[in-house]
Amino acid sequence: MVRHILASAALALALAACSPGMSATASAQAPAGGEAARHPVSGLEVIDLVVDRGGKTLNFKVELADTPEAQVKGLMFRTELGDFEGMIFPSEVPEARAFWMKNTPLSLDIIFIGMDGRVQNIAANTTPYSLDSVKSDGIASAVLELRAGRAKALGIVPGDKVTY
Repeated sequence: MVRHILASAALALALAACSPGMSATASAQAPAGGEAARHPVSGLEVIDLVVDRGGKTLNFKVELADTPEAQVKGLMFRTELGDFEGMIFPSEVPEARAFWMKNTPLSLDIIFIGMDGRVQNIAANTTPYSLDSVKSDGIASAVLELRAGRAKALGIVPGDKVTY
């Protein structure tokens, strides 16, 4: 009986391992019990983020990089990022922020968010693997990273309101 149960469990695991993968968004669902959704690659909490473009809202699911370790790693080594996915880097203490693209194969739009929660400046189409600093135009309360070209494609501009 025990052997039969173990064989059935092994078969179920083998079938699950061979099943087609899901997108990061599709698999970042909240587990039962009200726990936060976690990203399947980073393990970070996935939260809702909205960019308000003067009445038009853009909804994103973003990974919350809210620890020093998560902020250092960011999107390093990632090769995919969906159209409405990203990563938010809140500042524990608002300050001028600078980012680089070390070990990051994806080109990104790096969006600096000011103290008022509005887009301050955008570093569009950053160069993968670059060690050059990309800086905020002043004090930033957070930084949002999207796949390169998304800010322009969606019409995101300085002054747009960001809430998360």
